[in-house]
Amino acid sequence: MKNRVTELFSIKYPIVQGGMIWNSGWRLASAVSNAGGLGLIGAGSMYPEVLKLHIERCKAATNKPFGVNVPLLYPNIEEIIELILEFNVPIVFTSAGNPATHTARLKAAGITVAHVVSSTKFALKAEAAGVDAIVAEGFEAGGHNGREESTTLTLIPSVRRATDLPLIAAGGIATGEAMLATMILGADGVQMGSRFVASEESSGHQLFKDLVVAAGEGATELTLKELTPVRLLKNKFYQDLQELYQSGASIEELRAHLGRARAKRGMFEGDLEEGELEIGQIASMIDAVKPVASIVEEIMAQYHRALVHLPSRFSLDQ
Repeated sequence: MKNRVTELFSIKYPIVQGGMIWNSGWRLASAVSNAGGLGLIGAGSMYPEVLKLHIERCKAATNKPFGVNVPLLYPNIEEIIELILEFNVPIVFTSAGNPATHTARLKAAGITVAHVVSSTKFALKAEAAGVDAIVAEGFEAGGHNGREESTTLTLIPSVRRATDLPLIAAGGIATGEAMLATMILGADGVQMGSRFVASEESSGHQLFKDLVVAAGEGATELTLKELTPVRLLKNKFYQDLQELYQSGASIEELRAHLGRARAKRGMFEGDLEEGELEIGQIASMIDAVKPVASIVEEIMAQYHRALVHLPSRFSLDQ
């Protein structure tokens, strides 16, 4: 399959694995790249020395293109950028910050840069910063979200109308049918996070993966909008947050309750009660933990099947 995204990243399929914190280590990234997609190492939960190890191991595990997802508000951002340049990482996805701060420097080194946005306004800023592609993420997505609460169905055609850059849809996508739907709306490819959380190669704790598979409709909610909006599974930590909201808690009290390392505690260490369990709405459509190769194969089979059957579902008669 060839289109602008596959050609931009030199990959077989226009499928990008989201660089999720505590889930996206070298095993997951290399497995996705080896399966024909684009694997991303999630730098947001790694100290520079840990990221260095994951880049080295990813290079050893695949000869296919892979990238690093970099939250631009990361406290060690300069060290992270230096590591990426030192190890000649070919692709960088940036998020959570101003793309103008590092895009020119990365591109000058021959690195392909994509930026994640939650609105058309930020898509235009990313284009002005010189990025090669845009990831438009609807608020169905797990983890940290934009404040606009735009759905993928609304966001993709809006961003496509505003820019002609290669466009990658994210948020609420875990099947080939959803991939086709976003491409009809104007996307050139998709980024999937939650689907790859529930993979054998994800570094997330097995208890977290099992809970993702068990999640039904309405199992997640976007909360902590006063700090940084984040979509979570409704565990005890989430319920305690709701009690704080009902009592009229201040931003300082919310921040104190959140504390430090809750995401690691939940997703990586498996504390399903007190940990922060970030996952997207599409978890309700995920029914099993599978190897990455099987996931990619299944998504592409669904895509092609839906594409073939699409004309028969509509009558062109007036």
